[in-house]
Amino acid sequence: MTTKLSPMMERYKVVKAEHPGAILLFRMGDFYELFYEDAQNASRVLGLTLTSRDKSSENPVPMAGFPYHQLDGYLQKLIQAGFRAAICDQVEDPKKAKGLVRREVTRVVTPGTLTDDQMLDPRQSNFLACVAPSKNMIGLAWLEVSTGRFLLTDLEPSQLQDELARIRPAECLIPESAAQDGQLPMRRPDPSSPVMTTRPDWCFAREEAKRLLNEHFGTKTLEGFDVEDTPAVTAAGALLEYVRETQRTALPHIVRMEVWRRSRHMIIDEATRRSLELAQTLRDGRRDFTLLGILDETCTPMGSRLLAEWLSSPLTDPEQITQRQDAIEEFLQQLSLRDDVRELLKQTYDLQRLTSRIATGRCSPRDLVCLARTLEQLPRLRAKLAERKSKRLQTLEQRIELCPQAHEAITMAVVDEPPMNLTDGGVIRPGFNAELDEFRDLMRGGRQWMAQYQAKEIERTGISSLKIGFNKVFGYYLEVTAANSSRVPPEYIRKQTLKNQERYITPELKEYEDKVLRAEDRAKALELELFTALRDQVATFVPLLLRTADSMAEIDVIAGLATLAGKAGYCRPTLTAEPIMDIRDGRHPVLDRLLPAGQFVPNDVKLGLPCPDDEQRAIGRVQIITGPNMAGKSTYIRQAALITIMAQMGSFVPAKSAVIGIADRVFARVGASDELARGQSTFMVEMTETARILNSATARSLVILDEIGRGTSTYDGISLAWAITEHLHDEIACRTMFATHYHELTDLTTTLKHAANWNVAVQESNEDVVFLHRIVEGAAGRSYGIHVAKIAGVPRLVTDRAATILLTLEEDHVNADGRPKVPQRETTRQRRQQKSLFEFPEDPLLEEIRRMEVDNLSPMQALQELYRLRKQLTERS
Repeated sequence: MTTKLSPMMERYKVVKAEHPGAILLFRMGDFYELFYEDAQNASRVLGLTLTSRDKSSENPVPMAGFPYHQLDGYLQKLIQAGFRAAICDQVEDPKKAKGLVRREVTRVVTPGTLTDDQMLDPRQSNFLACVAPSKNMIGLAWLEVSTGRFLLTDLEPSQLQDELARIRPAECLIPESAAQDGQLPMRRPDPSSPVMTTRPDWCFAREEAKRLLNEHFGTKTLEGFDVEDTPAVTAAGALLEYVRETQRTALPHIVRMEVWRRSRHMIIDEATRRSLELAQTLRDGRRDFTLLGILDETCTPMGSRLLAEWLSSPLTDPEQITQRQDAIEEFLQQLSLRDDVRELLKQTYDLQRLTSRIATGRCSPRDLVCLARTLEQLPRLRAKLAERKSKRLQTLEQRIELCPQAHEAITMAVVDEPPMNLTDGGVIRPGFNAELDEFRDLMRGGRQWMAQYQAKEIERTGISSLKIGFNKVFGYYLEVTAANSSRVPPEYIRKQTLKNQERYITPELKEYEDKVLRAEDRAKALELELFTALRDQVATFVPLLLRTADSMAEIDVIAGLATLAGKAGYCRPTLTAEPIMDIRDGRHPVLDRLLPAGQFVPNDVKLGLPCPDDEQRAIGRVQIITGPNMAGKSTYIRQAALITIMAQMGSFVPAKSAVIGIADRVFARVGASDELARGQSTFMVEMTETARILNSATARSLVILDEIGRGTSTYDGISLAWAITEHLHDEIACRTMFATHYHELTDLTTTLKHAANWNVAVQESNEDVVFLHRIVEGAAGRSYGIHVAKIAGVPRLVTDRAATILLTLEEDHVNADGRPKVPQRETTRQRRQQKSLFEFPEDPLLEEIRRMEVDNLSPMQALQELYRLRKQLTERS
């Protein structure tokens, strides 16, 4: 027999059915309760005690719960575990409810829709992305719900994974059909991948997406956002629909939509980001000890997030880069100005996320106070930035809106140190509202009034034993002994007779009782009303506040980069359209900061430059760098790529001087990393990434390669490395730095016009070897691998045997001149003339026809020759 459900559990079932993919947190009094499978999952993930409801029935219901005030902490754990959570709150006052208190889902929390500070990393953006595939293109949109930043772009399918690696969304929406057929060009999920959320295909209807976007922005057409009728618009509309569904509130903080133009930014693919450790370390995914961690001298969370965005997508427009450089240089030269600006910024709060919480109605009293304190600093910040020389600082100063009305409204209404929760009371400042002050006086002065009233009644009646009491049935009452009942005034109303006492009430007592008993409730209700009105008033400034927040974030980044440049001795790089690189005394930005001062050895990088001694000869644009392992080859090529990225994001760079040709893409194939979980070996990953470089690089790209080919046999590896270098030199003609321990590759400079050998200097003394970490022109004599093995502690017996074997191998695969036995390479013309593997040999008759002097033949002779050739063909067949 099926147990009949209570009305409350019936409501639970209905709500759960509406949110099948989410864990339902069901508010019951002062607790959030979970039932059935949700309770089992929660007990495992959250460490809650699993109990049961209806224990006496045949099918008890699993149950778990926690106090309502612990919601944020438990929500964070659920989201980190990859769950979605639907929060079902009581949306009706239990005191006024008739029957079951009405409950509704007030929001659905997912990894990509977080807005609460407790669940967000203040230094990192938390993007929600949406992918809308079409026949030949893919639409991509992404939104930071906590700040309102909303972007979109159209991509070729091959570009999708790199863009997702750049954005690093916490959650990605995809159509159900695309998820089922596996057509999207996305890698298989791993711990660093976003949570994939499938949505019904109807959410990706183009016309409905446009309607939603126009409705949200109050427009009739999207042309004002410079977007066309493309898949990106579909993705943006589907994303907005999802956010509306989960947030269950208006989204006034999403005030604009930006089109992302890939052509305006340096493209850095996923493998390169990983190899260079731009924002995450390879080993543990941390931010520390990465380029981002080293560059971050910002004072605000907003600045930290913007810096990460600048680093993830450097610029290619020289004018924009120059504007950033000018602003940094002005701050660098004016130390007191920079310090003053940074000190003001330190006294502000995260204006972007504060504003978004205000706009969506989820701000706390403290949020408003933090906003007021931030606005308080703005006049001084604008004054400091007034009359700046750099164009960018002038623009940023003009975009700061002081919003004095918002500041005044908050400071007049809210106490300086409000409680975290509005329900705690004491938020509105005394004197702001007379009615609220009266309620508070009643709450504080109830006992004093009762004592005065009791004394007055004793004096009036002459009953010295008269006293005031209280119980839940009658409320306040006057108690008189039975012996004094004859002295009770006629206006007293008898309520209860006891053995020796009589209890009375009076209209005056009941009137005051009503005020006292309801004063606290009324005070809280009035505070809520006043706070809501204030929040709505401040919300009218949301567009101005967001614009101000963006300006403050950029000022913070510029001042932070200037601070770093001054502290670390960086120079201003010169950017040029020529595909060259001339870095003098360059340093690896991360190691330079982590090592003790003066310990890092600087090096020059010269690519594609005219030779100072011979203008007819150029310094190679392809560097082949040889030298011992552990001597610094990888560090050298990495620092060249990192300095290029820094220069194009507008930063100063760790060098004495630097001239850098603007790169459209930077490719790095550095280090080996097995991807066995994806079914790919180290060598397969290496070759896949190398193939991508060879198929995508242009003459404006920078390519750095480290030990390509070492994942296979020695001869396979040398052959591949040799051919790859030739292709980069001949076909792509891009700046290339190739660090290798294959010394055979140094002979490439004899056949490649724009290639040059460089090596890591070594000082030898008897059997001792000292790595100088200096990169100098020329090829290395040997790799010193066996010496490194000795340093690592390999037994002497093994290293001696290795030396003998090495000598034999070296003698076996070089020619009489001591050069590697590598076949002569063919020219491009020869390659074009090569026959296909499946073509037949040329017929001898063709050669005979070519030699025939047709101009000297009479018509009759020509006809005779034609008959002869036909006869030969007939006889052969």
